[in-house]
Amino acid sequence: MKPYTLLLLSFFFLLNISCKSQQKNDHNNLRNNSSLLKIELKEQTRGTNRLITFTLNSKIISLNGDIKNESISTNEWKNITEQVDLIELSKIGSFVSPTTGRYSDKALASTIIIYANGKEYTSSTFDAGIPPKELENLYKALMGNVKEKHNPQKK
Repeated sequence: MKPYTLLLLSFFFLLNISCKSQQKNDHNNLRNNSSLLKIELKEQTRGTNRLITFTLNSKIISLNGDIKNESISTNEWKNITEQVDLIELSKIGSFVSPTTGRYSDKALASTIIIYANGKEYTSSTFDAGIPPKELENLYKALMGNVKEKHNPQKK
């Protein structure tokens, strides 16, 4: 009975090591395939200042100085990088916002900053929740990863 148990435990141990190794390889391949280092989403108005920073491993949410650090899954980061790859980064600052509520504090003024290829790409400012159409899918991917309690309601 003992040899059978030892054999069975050895099998599960090797299986576990194999799975962990595969996860690390997937994680490393994602890092090597993308030149994207991080993305920042800044949203502010007179009473609210929110900065959300996305990296390969984490999401840091700062709301009026209250900082919360959360992990991000490989799939979430992959979705974000896929959306970034669809954008011509050199033109991100010229994308036109469809609305102007931020001019009178009706909406948070939002900006997306992408750090990739050794450069910093900053979008034009737009109303929170209503990005330029070229950034709409990226914005949805970013905000889909943020819990509701970090989203102040517009009045």
